[in-house]
Amino acid sequence: MSRHSKWSKIKRQKGVSDQKRGILFTKLGHIITIAAQQGVPDPEMNGKLRIAVEQARAANMPKDNIERAIARAKAKEGEALEQVSYEIVGPGGVGVVATTTTDNRNRTVGAIKAVLKNHDAALAGPNAVLWQFEPRGYLTLPRPATPAEREALELKAIDAGGIDVTETETALIIHTKPNEVEATKNKIEAEGVHVQDAELGLEPATTVAVTNAAASQRLEALITALEEIEEVDEVITNAA
Repeated sequence: MSRHSKWSKIKRQKGVSDQKRGILFTKLGHIITIAAQQGVPDPEMNGKLRIAVEQARAANMPKDNIERAIARAKAKEGEALEQVSYEIVGPGGVGVVATTTTDNRNRTVGAIKAVLKNHDAALAGPNAVLWQFEPRGYLTLPRPATPAEREALELKAIDAGGIDVTETETALIIHTKPNEVEATKNKIEAEGVHVQDAELGLEPATTVAVTNAAASQRLEALITALEEIEEVDEVITNAA
């Protein structure tokens, strides 16, 4: 439950209506512009930008849209955009971090407060929740069919710089230090392994057990409602 990635949300929306697809491409454009502003506006020299561009391509964002988003950063047209993280105490005392890209903080925080009011949650003060998380890079690899193949792939990932490996039904998630995600990706791919996805995010350093079924349902409803806000890129919790 802990990681609700912006990219998994993007993939769920790849088949939606033209109107929603336009909103998705706007969101992706903002992320690309922010990444370009925070470093050199060249994907070959800016790892964070390169990851953002790769994710946009994975969502079938047109090449012209990607190039315009980078050009906005070069022309300083995107200066009004900023990334803001909101710290939230959710149902059962779970820590929640909602990361947003916005050109209007008042509008965004208003939308978030409206959701929290209806979902047994509240905004927290600076670092009241964030201290429970640490930055991470994540690489998604296809999950091999057999335990022996999975073990071999995990060993390759660790040798390439991974610091942890978790599994889903269809994938292996390789955890890396945030500044090593690109280097680890390149080493894994040099071994002939396809990396499906690469992203930067947060990982819970401490967790909160949610044993009450009602609280768990309220938490899931909160996450879903937050993800539906246009400016919200990612929602992460430390629920165990």
